[in-house]
Amino acid sequence: QLQLTEFGGGLVQPGGSLKLSCTVSGITLDVNTIGWFLQVPGKAREIVACITGNGSATVQAESVKGRFTISRDSAKNTVYLRMNSLKPEDTAVYYCARFPRTYVSTCIKNPGLYDGWGQGTQVTVSA
Repeated sequence: QLQLTEFGGGLVQPGGSLKLSCTVSGITLDVNTIGWFLQVPGKAREIVACITGNGSATVQAESVKGRFTISRDSAKNTVYLRMNSLKPEDTAVYYCARFPRTYVSTCIKNPGLYDGWGQGTQVTVSA
């Protein structure tokens, strides 16, 4: 049974770092695309980054390029989002989800095409 669970959010000061974890069960990461998304109140969920089954990792959100990195540990069935140089505008609930087609080689940006959404983890960047 597919299940994704996010960990690692919290309160951090501007300029700080966090590493979010997405533990995955029920599927194999080596053939599935996992995406990280964020959502702020009143706005639509948007993609931050994704990693495909073949390990191609891309950061999609222009506002976080150069600061955020997506990676995975297939042995631990976990996908990570490393967030550096955090800004107050990064404050959001962060989610991970699975793109339900396997062996996809490019990052799919539309969150409506993903499934397996977890509860999300709150990231608050504030002094």
